[in-house]
Amino acid sequence: MSGYNNDLLKAALNKLSIEYDDKAIEKVDIFYKMLIEKNKVMNLTSITDHDDFITKHIIDSLLPACHISFNDRQAVIDVGTGAGFPGIPLKIFFPDLNITLLDSLNKRLLFLNDVIKELDLNDIKTVHGRAEDIAKNPEYREKYDTGVSRAVAGMSSLSELCIPFIKKDGKFVFYKSKESDNEINESVKAVEILGGKIQDIFNVDLYGTDIVRKIVVVKKTKNTPNKYPRKAGTPLRDPL
Repeated sequence: MSGYNNDLLKAALNKLSIEYDDKAIEKVDIFYKMLIEKNKVMNLTSITDHDDFITKHIIDSLLPACHISFNDRQAVIDVGTGAGFPGIPLKIFFPDLNITLLDSLNKRLLFLNDVIKELDLNDIKTVHGRAEDIAKNPEYREKYDTGVSRAVAGMSSLSELCIPFIKKDGKFVFYKSKESDNEINESVKAVEILGGKIQDIFNVDLYGTDIVRKIVVVKKTKNTPNKYPRKAGTPLRDPL
């Protein structure tokens, strides 16, 4: 027994129609313990209350599963994973996924490597580097079926960092706020330049809160021109 009340988590998973077992719930508990412990010496998250962790990290990470299938062995990249969101929760509840966690801060990834080992997760790896640089590497460029990112950046900038990783006919999933309509509209040109098209926008209630998420799904319709992404820092400074 974990000592945590997991009724909130189980209710949310049922609401999202996500299958789970006791082992998955236990892995969430272990992840929480490890995050809180590491957070004492390294700034990983401002969300430390258990219920808030469940809603604003675990459930929030899983929201796209309302509309997007994660139930096969697709290759998924989490760009700017930070403390492992949404990649780790997706791997826990959709274990067939082959996930790459990308981040520019190596000490975060060292922590995530410990999490991966402790949770006994397979087919998941960490990659250290800036998205602008890693997306130029043939090993990663246009190699993923699906991409996800909860990184805090404007969607035009984020598109340049993320879309180059996705195969033609693949998709990238952006987690945006309820108030992001203007940001999304302003990103249409950038998305198209990068070879994508906004396919769907879903409003999803975050269970247990009054928060509404916008899940923006971009379909990759053609290959990204070789000049993108531009050199490190440029997409954030000078969005397309």
